[in-house]
Amino acid sequence: MHTPPIPVIEISGPPRERGRTYGEAARPQIEAALEFYGESFARGSRLDWHGVTERARLWVPLVEDFAPDLLEELRGVAEGAGTGLLDLMALNARGEIVYDRTFARMGRPPQAPGTAGAEADAEPAEAADGCSSFALLPPAAGDGHVWAGQNWDWRTGAGRTLVALRVVQPPRPTVVMVVEAGQIGRHGANSAGIALNANGLGGRFGDEIGVPQTFIRRRILDQANFKDALQVPFSARQQIPTNLLYTHRDGVSIDLETTPGRHQWLYPEQGLLVHGNHYQAAVPPQLADSYRPFSVDSLYRVPLIEAALRRARDLSEPEDVRGVIEQALGDHFGLPHSVCNHPDPQTDPLLQTSTIASNIVDLTTGEYHVAAGLPCGTPYRPLPWNVYDGPGGC
Repeated sequence: MHTPPIPVIEISGPPRERGRTYGEAARPQIEAALEFYGESFARGSRLDWHGVTERARLWVPLVEDFAPDLLEELRGVAEGAGTGLLDLMALNARGEIVYDRTFARMGRPPQAPGTAGAEADAEPAEAADGCSSFALLPPAAGDGHVWAGQNWDWRTGAGRTLVALRVVQPPRPTVVMVVEAGQIGRHGANSAGIALNANGLGGRFGDEIGVPQTFIRRRILDQANFKDALQVPFSARQQIPTNLLYTHRDGVSIDLETTPGRHQWLYPEQGLLVHGNHYQAAVPPQLADSYRPFSVDSLYRVPLIEAALRRARDLSEPEDVRGVIEQALGDHFGLPHSVCNHPDPQTDPLLQTSTIASNIVDLTTGEYHVAAGLPCGTPYRPLPWNVYDGPGGC
């Protein structure tokens, strides 16, 4: 399968100006995202896009309190793209919206007595994204480099909305990310040598709404030191559980399983840390009586990637280590529900998932490689920027 190279966009200046540049450059992809999610929400939640955007209004004041500069940047994106702020808030808070119990009941047909609450508590199909993340550190990497990255598994139809974004924002570090067009943040790396990768975990934690993960992740990557980056999810009022894998160019990595209740953490073992979509530190007490992994293939994806990456210990050249990483992320055991996740032909095309992008970052050199599609058949291409180029570089 041939996938065209991912569009690349560089933005700079004050927040509103950065946003306008982003919105203008990504207008076709933002329009595609609005079209895709309009159809997806209508199919999954039986609500038109207007109903979704009206619900998204609830998250605006939370973001304004958490990161007013990022809300200002999002206003600029809306202006540049010629769309509304609430359209873009819906794109950024799509996970939080579908996990919201009130939203889960909207548009649903009447339920039999005693079942409505159960439906609202069920894992929403619209939010079941996958992803496999890793950190590969010395001595697990025989070349002595520090590597980080992930497969991003999500709705196949969203693949056409992806862009690579470089944000130059002194005095904050420069940030490089791959995002769905219109989103303010996702996974990536910054010029201070910090990489962030993320995975869904699943599970509901009460009725309170919280800051969308796109803003939390961007704020993490906005930090110039590791301690401040780690502090972000401990200070934010989040709504949905998410795994956050931090890696620093000095060979330090910590994995946080974050939830609205409490956070848990994991450390690398012999220089290797891999995380999927199930709780690996411990199941949170709020879920202990009913927890089921929403993505059971995560249970075999993690050990498969670990076994493959252990081969990097005996390799001394960065090109060879990156080759092993590419092989690990392209593994097909359990196809189509594999590390390299292929669309399931038995699933509604609108709801099919697959690996829509795969990224590998060499934090030692600053090279950022992306496969914009299935990593088994799409070449990894270097982005045109080094992570350490520009203000704030190491």
